[in-house]
Amino acid sequence: MALTTLSNLINPEVLSDMVEKKLHDLIRFAPLATIDNTLVGNPGDTLTLPSYSYIGDAAVLGEGSTLTPVALQTASTTVTVHKIAKGVQLSDEAILSGYGDPYGQAGMQIATAIANKVDNEMLAVLASIASTMTYETASTTTAVAPSDISAALELFGEDIDVGERVVLVSPRLYTAIRNTNGTWLPASEIAADRLIRGAVGEIYGCQIIVSNKLKGDTAVEEVAYIVKPGALRVIMKRDTLIETDRNILDFTNVITGSKHEVCYLYDASKAIKIQAEST
Repeated sequence: MALTTLSNLINPEVLSDMVEKKLHDLIRFAPLATIDNTLVGNPGDTLTLPSYSYIGDAAVLGEGSTLTPVALQTASTTVTVHKIAKGVQLSDEAILSGYGDPYGQAGMQIATAIANKVDNEMLAVLASIASTMTYETASTTTAVAPSDISAALELFGEDIDVGERVVLVSPRLYTAIRNTNGTWLPASEIAADRLIRGAVGEIYGCQIIVSNKLKGDTAVEEVAYIVKPGALRVIMKRDTLIETDRNILDFTNVITGSKHEVCYLYDASKAIKIQAEST
């Protein structure tokens, strides 16, 4: 008779594959980001990303005049990869006799925990959007309204109608959007063109994503973001690593998952922050 041992039930490699496959689907805002695997398998955990300032429009140059060249202004952003992790502890009894699939549930919970952390980091990056791409309502006591989405789109300038875009809103703002007659389309009318899973409709050409993460203690504290795909970038240093360890004193098994990554604003021209006027 073959003996079933815990090593048969806990296979870190199998669980790693399962978590990695589920992770991209669980990261809700992943379609708005470019996944960069530049550092995977390569030494180093820091990237310096160059950017260039516009040199200005050309000017009329008279005959015989000498052109005065200008310097190319460069800037850079440095991002450093960090580790995010979560662990679960299971007893032998839970694994061998537990109801359902404790092992599979542990993997799913770890994947969800890592995905939520990446989503939180993306929102933190959007929260730091520069003032040049921030639209403020007319009053410090007025919550973000559907009409503010229309006005904020002007910050895209001549690219106002270029490309797909998503508006991330709180449940309160979504309720206000639904009560706006004639300016929004329900999900049933955009089903074939959804950019992100879970889009609940469209307003002013922006697909609507509702997130509890944008709820404020008061409506005035809530913000909204209009984001085009490619605005964000997620740098991956290593795929999700699942590790296990056993405590022989209390007969429990620890399963941990970790990922090395970092999120940053890759193209500032593709993201707008909407908030109440600052005091």
